[in-house]
Amino acid sequence: MKAAILAAGLGTRLRPLTDLVPKTLMPVLNRPLIGVLLAQVEEAGFLQVAVNTHHLAEQVQQFLVSRPWSFNLSISPEPELLGTGGGLRQLGEILRAEAFLAINGDILTGLDLGAIRRSHRQEAATTLVLHDCPPFNNVWVDGAGKLAGVGERPAAAQGPPLAYTGVQVVGRKILEYIPPGGPYDLVAAWRQALEAGETIDTTVMAGHFWQDLGTPEAYLTAHQRLLQGEAPELARYFGPLADPLIGPGSYIEPGVKFGGGVSLGAMVRIGAGAYLRRTVVWDGAAIDPGVELQDCIVASGVRVGASARGQVLA
Repeated sequence: MKAAILAAGLGTRLRPLTDLVPKTLMPVLNRPLIGVLLAQVEEAGFLQVAVNTHHLAEQVQQFLVSRPWSFNLSISPEPELLGTGGGLRQLGEILRAEAFLAINGDILTGLDLGAIRRSHRQEAATTLVLHDCPPFNNVWVDGAGKLAGVGERPAAAQGPPLAYTGVQVVGRKILEYIPPGGPYDLVAAWRQALEAGETIDTTVMAGHFWQDLGTPEAYLTAHQRLLQGEAPELARYFGPLADPLIGPGSYIEPGVKFGGGVSLGAMVRIGAGAYLRRTVVWDGAAIDPGVELQDCIVASGVRVGASARGQVLA
């Protein structure tokens, strides 16, 4: 089995954090997000994996080549950002498979990725994994469980709209609807395939863990949910969990209080009497005595001298 991870995005909604670190390397419970995704595909038995890069590509490439993966790893650089469609076509040209799993590089999910790949029908141009996840529901399915459209409700739609999980099995047919050599939108390719009479299968999932990490609020929510034990199927990728999660070498001075949903990176210092709730602190940051932080993200090496709520401190 072969897989692709789409990791070239700019992460604009996560700025200024993504001015420092690409979103696929943002730490989740002190582990880079893409490291979790790669561990999942490795465990699922994928033998070849391709990853595209663009924004802060050197950081992503350095991480990828620094690990002894059991699969054959390819890197697909994009000097010009190719979009969701163009990037996928280039990854498909590297993998040279009749079908391959593709997963967005800014989500966490407990879905069984190997089972999803094996469920794909060769006759389908692609297979989209969907779920009910307001407010992202904008994908319509017909009575046979095939894709009917994206966006406005098409005449063939049956039932309420669903959301795309960011996980799909890409068949070679769909790549024919993505022009080579330049940026292209994947949804446009889906629409063109449907207009040409192609079949796009859907698999509707329920009862699984899923969380996007595309905004600061979503990033904090992911930490809160993981620390609350909502994703036991993912716990093995992070090691022993506790709330607060305290990274190696971190020092907590007397009188510090935590209100839940707190993750501290390595070599973090929390000053006496500080209070942290629903806050993620990256490696090497320092929180001065008496500071109160709620719903905050503190970037690596930052010293916080004043209380804050709902802020990215970078």
